[in-house]
Amino acid sequence: MKFYFALWFAKLINVIINIVDKSRGSNFSGEKAMKIDPKMVSHFKGIDYSRVLFITGTNGKSTTTNLVTHIFRSNGKKVIANLEGANLIYGVATALSKASTLTGKIKADYLIFETDERYLPLIHEQLPAENIMITNLQKDQVQRNGDPDFIYRRLFSAIGGNVKLFLNNEEPRTRSFDEKSSAIVTYGVARHGESFVKDDTFPTMACPKCRRKIVFDYYNNDGVGKFHCSHCDHQSGETADYTVTDVNFAERTFRMENTVFPMPYDTPYMCYNYAGALAVAKELGGIEIEEAAKSFASFENVGGRFEILRYKGKTIKYMRIKQENPETLQTCINVMAADRENKMVCLGLCPLIDIIPNYTNTFYAFDCDLSELVKSSVEKYFCFSDRVCYDTANRLIYEGVDPSVISIADTEAVETIFKEIESVETDNIYLITWINTFYHMKKYIEKEGN
Repeated sequence: MKFYFALWFAKLINVIINIVDKSRGSNFSGEKAMKIDPKMVSHFKGIDYSRVLFITGTNGKSTTTNLVTHIFRSNGKKVIANLEGANLIYGVATALSKASTLTGKIKADYLIFETDERYLPLIHEQLPAENIMITNLQKDQVQRNGDPDFIYRRLFSAIGGNVKLFLNNEEPRTRSFDEKSSAIVTYGVARHGESFVKDDTFPTMACPKCRRKIVFDYYNNDGVGKFHCSHCDHQSGETADYTVTDVNFAERTFRMENTVFPMPYDTPYMCYNYAGALAVAKELGGIEIEEAAKSFASFENVGGRFEILRYKGKTIKYMRIKQENPETLQTCINVMAADRENKMVCLGLCPLIDIIPNYTNTFYAFDCDLSELVKSSVEKYFCFSDRVCYDTANRLIYEGVDPSVISIADTEAVETIFKEIESVETDNIYLITWINTFYHMKKYIEKEGN
């Protein structure tokens, strides 16, 4: 009976939230309901675990979840998913409570859930998915996750048995999970025009199998590319089971097998999301590659990582990242550096106060290579946010930026941000900041009518 009370309570909360604000509550009802029944997720009925997929990892799990769900639904599959990005067990409970009958019966072809990499073992205990995709395991939110090898060990000890694993062929930690299951599907991206190399002054990582040095022949993204261990036999496979090839960023197309795809988003890191989603579509959903291709033209990412604002004749390109993740920050730096047109770079790196210990510096930015950005044509750098703005400015100065082209403001007031944007001649603006600050900027533009 605890389960029924929990389920009905969740459904009641969902109804109220839907009336008040449909955009809220992706965690709330599940969190409150699980106070009544802590094992609520395990009590839903009618779930075929061979049709349940978890998508986890440091980067790309939200986008890949959205894309897989879009492909499946476009091909007539009924899917339950947590597209709002609530990836803890409460978000899974909320999604299931919304989709179930009053008795907890689940009627769907597939269940596809983004899951936090740290908490996947806890979720898997109650919902033993038989399909897991791991996108990559990299440095991220060190105040919460510590070293990425901690997350690696936590996942490695929890995954096994009859689980089918979808693994990124070109990320060393992820690729090493091939020994955890006899059912392995790999996906990858061939070398393309945006691939790059680094010299020996940049550290790579320790091999997850023997702890010796990993050597990258080239990178497709930071920390992801063709690699081999300097000591043992751990390496990226020569070719993945599903490989994105012939990437053409200018024409926004790529190829898999004999099918040419449109690229909804033409940034290098998206290519691995495309490859992983297509592997899942074929292996789990039985959707042929050419059929999956038809859904790409209509794909719009939920809570997109790259958005455009227009303000007084200026184009503001907002890049949403978890700022303390150096790999995603590096990706944004690379995007800005690749634009050789005159531009302004606005960096709203902020104090991290979500969990103790808080910190008010940008040490993660020192993991990034800013040299190409500095060489590109930047009219002005604007560092803003409470306290961290000074540390951000120092990072630029250490890279060789002339202090005279750096403006600093220890605030996140949108009026101040827009005043600085108005002060430059260029109409080409790049912005990195918290999502809440971006929403305030968006509302300000709507209010002012600019």
